Amino acid sequence: MKQQLPQTLRQLSDSFLSKSLDPISVVEQCIALAKTRNNLNAFVSLSAAEARKHAENSAERYRDGKHLGVVDGAPIAIKDNFCTKNVPTTCASRMLKNFVPTYNATVYNRLKRQGALLLGKTNMDQFAMGSGSVDSIFGPTKNCWSENLQNDEFRIAGGSSGGSAVAVASGVCFAALGSDTGGSTRNPASYCGVVGFKSTYGLLSRHGLIPLVNSMDVPGIITRNIDDCVAVFNTIAGPDDRDSTTIKSRFEPIQLAQSNHISLKGLKVGIPIEYHCEGLSDDVLKAWTDVADMLEDAGAKVEPVSLPYTSASIFVYSILNQCEVSSNMARFDGIEYGHRSDEETSTEQLYAKSRAEGLNSVVKNRILAGNYFLLRKNYEKYFMKALKVRRLIANDFDEVFRKVHILLTPTTLSVAPLYKNFMSSNNRDQCAVQDFCTQPANMGGIPALSLPIRLSEELLPISLQLMGPSFSEQTLFEVAKWIETQVQFDRYY
Repeated sequence: MKQQLPQTLRQLSDSFLSKSLDPISVVEQCIALAKTRNNLNAFVSLSAAEARKHAENSAERYRDGKHLGVVDGAPIAIKDNFCTKNVPTTCASRMLKNFVPTYNATVYNRLKRQGALLLGKTNMDQFAMGSGSVDSIFGPTKNCWSENLQNDEFRIAGGSSGGSAVAVASGVCFAALGSDTGGSTRNPASYCGVVGFKSTYGLLSRHGLIPLVNSMDVPGIITRNIDDCVAVFNTIAGPDDRDSTTIKSRFEPIQLAQSNHISLKGLKVGIPIEYHCEGLSDDVLKAWTDVADMLEDAGAKVEPVSLPYTSASIFVYSILNQCEVSSNMARFDGIEYGHRSDEETSTEQLYAKSRAEGLNSVVKNRILAGNYFLLRKNYEKYFMKALKVRRLIANDFDEVFRKVHILLTPTTLSVAPLYKNFMSSNNRDQCAVQDFCTQPANMGGIPALSLPIRLSEELLPISLQLMGPSFSEQTLFEVAKWIETQVQFDRYY
């Protein structure tokens, strides 16, 4: 399904400079595309009026030769758990269905100041708890690569940032923000055939991101290619006085060379043996092997490495996730924040009724589990032990990065599952499978990037993941750009 709009941010900006296109006409085309493709259910709301207003300002800047950079005039989308001033932010839950923030998340503010146009807010799993984007009050998001969109025969988009991934993959917008706690940006990016990136913890501000797991949450970036990802990253990265967890040192923007000037000589690439796990499909394994061979042929040294605590990582992640969820969700009680039941009851009953009505079973189950793990009698047995094993997982990465520069792994174990098959098991089991390769990076706070490689025999995207030590974004982007040039992935649009 090819379209007439430029494919990348750079091409879009160049077309504005040459006056072959202008931001006003582009935003109108994108709004029309969003409405035409609403059967994918990628958006929970469109910000057409705001996008048009800012498009006029952008067009004036281009006319006056005062444009702000590569994202100026570019329609973008933002996951519906980032606060956007005067635009509803629901987390795809009844609990926040009527919440309209009075401020913008820092990452959106920085994009807006550079001229990006908010096309709309994207669909997600409720409160970002899931790996399919199937648990939204607005209904599931459908993968644009699906053979059939009818009934339960469509492919899932991945989650929890599935709406953002589909919005970019289907050609409706040029970039999108998601959130990444255990792979929630990289997982849908893999299934939808786009680039998904999470940075080193602390390089991107979490201010205005409604929290899931404070110690692991990272704003994620979804784009069509690596250069676009770098452009968005450079726009939004850096210290933020409103977020005490951001790195305080000045952020130096990343500059990438042309792919034919990127040398892999001397690069050491690790292949973690633990990621060759049960459930890994033959298609993904072949892509993994082929890219490893490609890197080796180009002069990189590729060798097997071990991350011994990988097998424990998903269990540790689940415990710590649920503990922090139980704490973060306590604010949504119908009195301080969120949906309030209409029934006249006691305060205790009001709490219970409001939360029962406002939260789905996935969210409630995580709250209950987290409270159980945090009970005085269980605190040492579960929470403290999980923290200690998390340190061992981080130490695994520290040790392996003394031997190699980056790691090459699968992103997901298979192509996007059919919705009917995905829903045949519960959310917790699906997360354990779908997030196996992605969540360790969040446990260690290291950067990770998912890159589309090829189509499977079923004509569905297969992606691989690159991981590096903290603050190795430059190396990750360079290697990813080199791979991108070699594989020439055939995009959906």
